[in-house]
Amino acid sequence: MNKNLFIKAEEIAKKLGVSKPYAYKLIRKLNEELKNRGFITISGKVSRQFFEEKIYGLRKEKSYVSLQR
Repeated sequence: MNKNLFIKAEEIAKKLGVSKPYAYKLIRKLNEELKNRGFITISGKVSRQFFEEKIYGLRKEKSYVSLQR
């Protein structure tokens, strides 16, 4: 899995099964939220961590086995 700091529209479109224009729309929406929180953003890219937190089911949860330890 690619662990760059930012994720681009091409990868978002592929992960979510959406068009590239829709992926750019999501990036604009997420970046707007980050700007409102006081963060600096980059057009056409969004923080991978923030993207994974905001998209339900995308971030892998800790497995049951690791929680038992």
